Amino acid sequence: MREVLIITEPEKVKVLSEGTRLKILQLLRDRPMTVNELSDILGKDRTTIYRHIKMLENAGLVEELEVQGNERVYSRTARLYLIKADPDESVEKFRQAYLQVEAEKLVQILEKAGFKIKNREKLVKLAKEVLDEIEINSQSILKRISQADVDLTEIELFHLLNMLVFMQSCELCGKAQEARQMIEDD
Repeated sequence: MREVLIITEPEKVKVLSEGTRLKILQLLRDRPMTVNELSDILGKDRTTIYRHIKMLENAGLVEELEVQGNERVYSRTARLYLIKADPDESVEKFRQAYLQVEAEKLVQILEKAGFKIKNREKLVKLAKEVLDEIEINSQSILKRISQADVDLTEIELFHLLNMLVFMQSCELCGKAQEARQMIEDD
């Protein structure tokens, strides 16, 4: 299993945009499972789960690990997936919803760490805009890394993402100042 898989193809993002398939990937992060196990946990029939597994397998996101009796055991092909598809009309709704959720999570992290947020709604909106801008401006680099099939570790991914942000830091200075003004250190 790879540590990181960068997903840049809209077809693969479409596969991920369905809720059941996303839940299957989340469950497989804990451990490899059979279709029966996934079916029991998700409360869906085996045929439905099998169909979703096959779509994930065809997209290269899960793989058959072994066979136990009549059951096949499936696992993720990577521990982490970085979803950075080119803006495409068919995945844009999913991408925007994903960015909104991630922006919310970032603000929640700051709040849990004890920071006082002056204007929560505005900070979430700003965070989403920044994530969107960084993502769009990073597409060519991430796509090239993905196509070269570079095997990244988790720490290398962290450093790569920091470098991508750094490369755009001049364009984001105004937004960074605005964000800092909304966050108070108690």
